[in-house]
Amino acid sequence: MNKFAPIFIILAAVLWGVDGIVLRPSLYSLPVTIVVFIETLIVTIYMFPVLLSNISIVKKLDIYDWLSFLGVALFGGVIGILAITKALFYVNYVNLSIVILIQKLQPIFAISFAVLLLKEKLNKQFILWAVIAIIGAYIMTFGLSIPDISSNDKTLPAALYSLLAAFSFGLSTVLSKRALQHSNFKLATYIRYILSSIFMLIIVVIFGELSHVTEISNAQIITFLLIAFTTGGPAMFLYYYGLKHTSASSSTILELAFPLSAILLEYFIRDNILSMVQWVGVALLFTSITKVSSLRNT
Repeated sequence: MNKFAPIFIILAAVLWGVDGIVLRPSLYSLPVTIVVFIETLIVTIYMFPVLLSNISIVKKLDIYDWLSFLGVALFGGVIGILAITKALFYVNYVNLSIVILIQKLQPIFAISFAVLLLKEKLNKQFILWAVIAIIGAYIMTFGLSIPDISSNDKTLPAALYSLLAAFSFGLSTVLSKRALQHSNFKLATYIRYILSSIFMLIIVVIFGELSHVTEISNAQIITFLLIAFTTGGPAMFLYYYGLKHTSASSSTILELAFPLSAILLEYFIRDNILSMVQWVGVALLFTSITKVSSLRNT
């Protein structure tokens, strides 16, 4: 393993924290599909030279490589991003750090998919810590109370969208490891974005939302550019470089820099902090995720 690779994953995770807490909420007035489509399109356009310089590698990719990339784009670049963006758009209704932290159930899903797709053995310890992680996520989100689904509280739908994102990103992580086998990190990043852009174009056209592009304000254009040139393409570059040289188990632990940075940013920017009971849930969640991730090496 490249000894510097973990640093790149941590940097990418911190940038995603900035994206979720600082940048993305300002786009809440736009349809989620438009937000994801525009950000992926911008990255696809300015990273086009990466494709040109790697044509020889593209020609050597086989059907399984392309299926892996299609899965990465669909689950990581479309479903996952749509879900986490939708969750974050409940900015006026739910503590953003809860949304980010729920999404960190991702390692549970990632390891589960590794067991299913790579035929790794599932042991009793995994099941135990996975259950504890789910309990911790619930306490962190709702405390010791039962959510009122019939109320106007947006915590439950935001948490469910975040859970869907965790599922999608977990599957995307496993597929990304497969996709990187015959590709460098730059090309893998570009293929992910161009396929995601195609998927998103199809979605916005089918649902008739392309006209909403005219509703984008000048301030939001600046936000899109900031995302595309910082927390978007460059962050994914860093992540794929780190993932190329780091085990999946180590990567999932390093990505905890994402929720940690989100919690700190939300505290300093919005003066939001979790209650003591919710911090118990955080402790259970982080401990169980760390334990589950380490099981892959035992």
